[in-house]
Amino acid sequence: MYFKHKVAFYKDAILCYYNTWKVIKMIYNFDEIIERRDTSCIKWDRSNDEDVLPMWIADMDFKAAQPILDAVQRKLDIGIFGYTLHSKAYFDAISQWWGKRYNFKIEKDWIVFCTGVVPALSYVIRTFTEPGDKVLIQSPVYNAFYRVITNNKCETVVNDLIFNGEKYEIDFEDLQRKASDPKVKLFILCSPHNPAGRVWTKDELVRIGEICIEHGVLVIADEIHCDLVFGGYKYIPFASISEEFKMNSITCTSPSKTFNMAGLQVSNMIIPNGELKDKVKSTLYINEIGEINVIGEHALIAAYTQGEEWLEQLIEYLGDNLKYLNSFIKNNLPKLKVVSPEATYLIWIDCRKIGIKSKELTDKLLKDEKLWINPGSVYGENGEGFIRINIACPRELLVEGLKRFEKVVSQL
Repeated sequence: MYFKHKVAFYKDAILCYYNTWKVIKMIYNFDEIIERRDTSCIKWDRSNDEDVLPMWIADMDFKAAQPILDAVQRKLDIGIFGYTLHSKAYFDAISQWWGKRYNFKIEKDWIVFCTGVVPALSYVIRTFTEPGDKVLIQSPVYNAFYRVITNNKCETVVNDLIFNGEKYEIDFEDLQRKASDPKVKLFILCSPHNPAGRVWTKDELVRIGEICIEHGVLVIADEIHCDLVFGGYKYIPFASISEEFKMNSITCTSPSKTFNMAGLQVSNMIIPNGELKDKVKSTLYINEIGEINVIGEHALIAAYTQGEEWLEQLIEYLGDNLKYLNSFIKNNLPKLKVVSPEATYLIWIDCRKIGIKSKELTDKLLKDEKLWINPGSVYGENGEGFIRINIACPRELLVEGLKRFEKVVSQL
């Protein structure tokens, strides 16, 4: 009897502790509006007009998770910002995050630091191509892909995604044909996809990988949006699917989109193939790139070891913003079609039924209502007639942005 009472006592104690933890766990206020003007912020300070509401660039208007702020503050309190080594904690944080969330074990030796995913793409292209070579992408896609290919004197080859009225699909026949061109050296995979919002299924990724291996095309996977996936969908790291895919790919990733810390300039390339890794590192060394940002290192460690609670609340809030946007468009602008996103906070909207070019529409929005969003045409020719809008902002700003949007579109 005594033993039973003791067991009951400890069970009650544990339950009490758990309930207390649930009560005291940090609740983040994503409705808080942070004044970002006059802070050298690209999103808010690129325009000189203080009445402009920016909903364009992939930058969230939310304060970073408290553990990140605390980690940065501890470093600030030391007061010295000298040259920095990659600490064991840095590599461990990356490995643990990917292992826990995606069952993908990343070895320390696979990780190569870079200042950002776009610079990483550029260095990879520079490493594995010669001027005149071709790089394959899937349009509509993040506009920086076009820039880094052109800047490295390569030719862009486009495998257009097919919009079936609800979501985008891959034209595998066209992908096979274009990958077979011996001048095509690289394929840049955007996974999850920006701006289409797709989380590619395992079957889709397998077909991509098989085609690229068949034709000797190296896969460069931009997986920067991997953590921002809505319920019901599952992100799968391309390199985790098979040993062949792992050895024929370079994964570019960063906590910057997930935790809103792009300004800290910290990202990583995951390169399991030692030969590929050595070639990329050689390019970085030639260009004197490779030192880590002292603040960025501590922020990454805090994000990947203590930021999951913030991320879960963020995704819930983004989901509610998406529901609001869907309802608003359906009730007020029924000619428009929201392409339901499976991931990211960047919403792709089909505006073709109103009969206006996307650049003309976004220019009118900026001129008449001071609302800044992105025209779909910048993401490729088959992005014409679409727009991309960023909903990672407090609900009050989203409501205001949609009201401005309606005023212009309802007149067309």
